[in-house]
Amino acid sequence: MNKYVLGFQQTDRSKLTVVGGKGASLGELSKINGIQVPDGFCVTTAAYKKITENDRELGGLLNDLAQLKASNSREISAISAKLRKLIEETTIPQDIAEEVAGSLAKLGDKLAFAVRSSATAEDLPTASFAGQQDTYLNILGQGAILKHISKCWASLFTERAVVYRIQNGFDHRAVQLSVVVQKMVFPEVAGILFTADPITSNRKILSIDASFGLGEAMVSGLVSADNYRVLDGAIIDKRIPAKKLAIYASKDGGTKAQDIESGQQDRQALTDEQILRLARVGREIEKHFGSPQDIEWCLAEDVFFIVQSRPITTLFPIPEANDRGNHVYLSVGHQQMMTDTIKPFGLSIFLLTAHGTMHPAGGRLFVDVTSRLASPASRKPVMDVLGKSDPLTKDALVTIVAREGFIKPSQADDEAPGRGTGNTGFLAHAQVENDPAIASDLIKRNQLGIEALKHAIQTKSGSELFAFILEDIQRLKKIVFDPRSMGVIMGAMNAALWLNDKMGEWLGEKNAADTLSRSVPNNITSEMGLALLDVADAIRPYPEVLEYLQQRKEDDLLDELAKLKGGSEVRAAICAYLEKYGMRCAGEIDITTTRWSEKPATLVPLILSNIKTFEPGASKQRFETGLQEALSKERELLEQLKQLPDGEQKAAETQQKISIVRNFAGYREYPKYSIVSRYFVYKKALLKEAESLLQDGVIRNKEDVFWLTFEEFRAVVLTRKLDPQVVSRRKDEYKVYEKLIPPRVITSDGEIVTGRYKRDELPADAIVGLAVSSGVVEGRARVILKMEDADIEDGDILVTAFTDPSWTALFVSIKGLVTEVGGLMTHGAVIAREYGLPAVVGVEAATKLIKDGQRIRVNGTDGYVEIV
Repeated sequence: MNKYVLGFQQTDRSKLTVVGGKGASLGELSKINGIQVPDGFCVTTAAYKKITENDRELGGLLNDLAQLKASNSREISAISAKLRKLIEETTIPQDIAEEVAGSLAKLGDKLAFAVRSSATAEDLPTASFAGQQDTYLNILGQGAILKHISKCWASLFTERAVVYRIQNGFDHRAVQLSVVVQKMVFPEVAGILFTADPITSNRKILSIDASFGLGEAMVSGLVSADNYRVLDGAIIDKRIPAKKLAIYASKDGGTKAQDIESGQQDRQALTDEQILRLARVGREIEKHFGSPQDIEWCLAEDVFFIVQSRPITTLFPIPEANDRGNHVYLSVGHQQMMTDTIKPFGLSIFLLTAHGTMHPAGGRLFVDVTSRLASPASRKPVMDVLGKSDPLTKDALVTIVAREGFIKPSQADDEAPGRGTGNTGFLAHAQVENDPAIASDLIKRNQLGIEALKHAIQTKSGSELFAFILEDIQRLKKIVFDPRSMGVIMGAMNAALWLNDKMGEWLGEKNAADTLSRSVPNNITSEMGLALLDVADAIRPYPEVLEYLQQRKEDDLLDELAKLKGGSEVRAAICAYLEKYGMRCAGEIDITTTRWSEKPATLVPLILSNIKTFEPGASKQRFETGLQEALSKERELLEQLKQLPDGEQKAAETQQKISIVRNFAGYREYPKYSIVSRYFVYKKALLKEAESLLQDGVIRNKEDVFWLTFEEFRAVVLTRKLDPQVVSRRKDEYKVYEKLIPPRVITSDGEIVTGRYKRDELPADAIVGLAVSSGVVEGRARVILKMEDADIEDGDILVTAFTDPSWTALFVSIKGLVTEVGGLMTHGAVIAREYGLPAVVGVEAATKLIKDGQRIRVNGTDGYVEIV
């Protein structure tokens, strides 16, 4: 029995730690009936360990490497070069060389071989590591093969491989290398087959790239390849570029580039019959592995040989349905302005709270709108609301609806309003009278409910606690989805849209509602931002406290304040702020995220920034300024309208719409505040149960319960048992999901359908988005991905992926806003209008297109950004 060499038939996916990802995959492929795999063997990781594990010099270099970050390019280059040289110059032990020689003799040692690296952290469901280590083709003779085995081992420390491991959090010592030695195939054509379209992610479409000769010319970018796309056994698209160059094997070993005759350059590399045959091979391989695959293939003498198959790691998971029909899903996160990954417990709580048919996928939530799109009557309100709030989503849906046969038509409209659409259906149907007391009554009802919850939950524990929370969630849903609540939100939105439309038509005034909605009552989120200015005012008189906050940012900072002059007063001010707003945080719709009350130090940089940037009394001054601007704009518009034909009537209609905006617009932010307030009450009670589990040794960390669903958590509390592998597996999945960008719209085929803004009269270099808050402003762009990393100075323009209410404290310092996610009524837009900040949202890839520190111009009136 060989210790250092295993043939392909002796390997499979269970041998990953022994033969690496590539070796394990080749072993699996060799076992699929009808799939041709060139024979070969793997030099196992045991051989790599033997030459490296006791080398002190190598160990020291690995220690040095472990201290580096991906940005330390010069140090990485120097240490990597030393490691490669050390490994290549190490003599391969005789017992390893003898096993390699014996395996070569069985295959035919006079043949040519491919020598390929196969790392244990490679071709994984979580990270492909494609191209990180080296491959050598057409290697002749035992001596050359042994030499190239050493070169493959050394390639574990190419700079690209080292940087990739650092970026993906892999320990350099934990990654081992096997080497695949495989009979060389000399193909007429070679290429790559994706069993899911790499552009759209559609799982039903196969995409094939093909070029003459070896696939290296295509992989290295030396030549354009043919591309064929296959759907349901039929070729649906071909792209045949000129192929001027090919790489072929050289007689003396290695490879050489060769020009293709001009008459052959435009020839289709594969025939149609071969394309469809290869597509069938791809589906067989995909079926075996159980997931979409990235497959390397070559064609020799009309036989397809498979030389590699790896999972495609970049596809966003498809929400699961109860049937095999076509479905259309919308991202909840894009509507909620929180597209980050949510932990399993957070997902399950939000699912219990949500209204509509929602499905988790990739650590996010999606709502199934298929049935709402099936008939014109139910489709219209969905499209109307989305057209106003998120044009990119609407445009994507228009594309899908236009596809013949994808959505089965229905004339029935028997669904309850809002079912299947999240909130959009409810919003479309809800109406209320223009009574300012309605919003106040809704807020008072919410506050009384929260106080009652805080009192009642104190006596609950164990199974009774979980039952109580489920009951309270039903109460919460009745409050949040009260038709009056939805009517208030939709009433303000429709009134604002009416004002923008009519003031544009009658007076040539763009986005008039933006000014009219400043400093409205009942906006809990804008009040939160201004209240933090008051906290800053409470600290100003006490230099000792200010110095303490500048130096101390630990979680226990409140405990030490009482010892300082003025500390008790400051502590009282901070605690009062946390009592009202401490349940908030970044990503607050995920109940598992750390709240401000749990980590008050999060607020310290924001408070210090307010002290530095603003004068005392800024809170009242800013609110009063906004109010006067709104009232002034109202008087100005009404006076202009009265000068028009039918002016008195137009002015009366306009005044009524302004009244609706002023009465109701602020309430838009309250339902979410109500939800997260209750979430925090639930969380504190549930963490007491987690503490009990920790003390009993059921869990290793209190936060382990966040990797369970609500029902799983309840079962663990009852049984006092938990499989630790569940937590470990969920953490690994979360790491994968974190790297994925959630789509606005995805179909049951896995296709990500993107929408486009339809505007032609903009500057040629404009970065286009959705205008949500009027005005034009220039300033320094501050590209910030996490609020805790914010380093904002007065007058900066915030550029980020998305904002939620926790970001509001930054809004008092900036003078413009650009986000990748958002719509007319999402958080960033509402608060930008409240504070009078020009804002453009829904700007695809804004944080990549705009560089931190660049001077930009934000046109919040017409919806675009320019780099100036």
